[in-house]
Amino acid sequence: MYKVYFITFGCKVNHYETECMKSLFRERSWEISRTQEEADAVIINSCTVTSSGDSRVVSALKKARKALPDAVIALTGCFPQANPEEASKLAEADIICGTKERSRLPELVEEQMSSRARLVEVSPYVKGDVFEPLKCTQFEDNTRAFVKIQDGCDRFCSYCMIPFARGRCRSKAPELLREEVREIAANGIKEIVLSGINLAFYGQEWGMCLADAVEICAGTEGIERVRLGSLEPEMMTDELLRRLAAVPELCPQFHLSLQSGSDTTLEAMNRHYTSAEYLELMERIRSFFPDCSFTTDIMAGFPQESDEAHAESVEFIRRAGFAKVHVFRYSRRKGTVADRMPGQIPESVKTVRWRELTEAADEMREKYLRSLVGREVKVLFERENSPEYHQGHAQDHTLIKIFRKNPEKSLRNQIISVIIEEYTHDGCIGRPVGDIY
Repeated sequence: MYKVYFITFGCKVNHYETECMKSLFRERSWEISRTQEEADAVIINSCTVTSSGDSRVVSALKKARKALPDAVIALTGCFPQANPEEASKLAEADIICGTKERSRLPELVEEQMSSRARLVEVSPYVKGDVFEPLKCTQFEDNTRAFVKIQDGCDRFCSYCMIPFARGRCRSKAPELLREEVREIAANGIKEIVLSGINLAFYGQEWGMCLADAVEICAGTEGIERVRLGSLEPEMMTDELLRRLAAVPELCPQFHLSLQSGSDTTLEAMNRHYTSAEYLELMERIRSFFPDCSFTTDIMAGFPQESDEAHAESVEFIRRAGFAKVHVFRYSRRKGTVADRMPGQIPESVKTVRWRELTEAADEMREKYLRSLVGREVKVLFERENSPEYHQGHAQDHTLIKIFRKNPEKSLRNQIISVIIEEYTHDGCIGRPVGDIY
């Protein structure tokens, strides 16, 4: 039996697609290897959001080739799709394929093992491309499953390569989603996390919306929680929020992509909202979900960002009251509008701004966690990693721990009510309601 090893970079969508590719190899009697050393083939599922991400991909490729000179090594994903010429020059890869050819990877690997001929398969996206019918029903976690229901993006933010790496918006057909979620539930998984490149645009080609996907998942026997991935603010209408609020299985956590708290910078980024509109949306969501949490992403050092614009982002973090913020430095991407802009910010300044944004984010994180003390929450417990604690996530995605009284007892994949008693730097500690032993 041949063995294949996977290396995955990037977002949750990429990780879902890796799990789908594992399923495809299993169907052809391949074994998924837990170590690279014993693999007959290595699949590198790449990301190209940042230039540093590209460097990590290339480094992993070179290390894999050095460690396994006789193995088949395939480079797939967003990096070769967005940079086909550059990727094709990477001699360490036996197979180069983009984001459209992944369903053929087992076939390509076996062909290369037989012929030893180098294979380059990167097809450009064209108008009318349909959603790639990948699916995965087995997940190593076994408590939650990520399900990709949307791909591509039509927004063309000035810093972003995703439309070139993923094509235009397209959605998973409802009947395919229904079938996949049923199989996931049959494997005992209780929580579905809906993901996509531009998730809030789900179903627009059929006159549907994200609520349709949520209702399909929540209506599946065995599924007790539905969670949403990252959302673009401009598609969150009141009608959508009304429908979402009517689904008790929906976890009230909203990751609303922000990028900047400055209107000047948002305009330069080609984002399609203002800071005031973003805050107004948060208030509308809170009116439907009073106990919801908000998380977001903010970029430090976008081209031409002034000291004043940066200060507006710092202040915005404090005004919005996010539960958690992912702060990252702007990274130039060749081929984007932002890469050609004058006024590129020095790395030293980016680092200072990143630190100031992170400090504000940490303050708000502590404030949010402190506000949870005394609250009763429902926790889905996950794999038992600690002899001291059981741990899992509340509906707002806060990490919750309870002391482990019996080392032989596992709470994995159980949903239990917990009273939060204290907070820590990374989550909260509580006690179960009632006797769980």
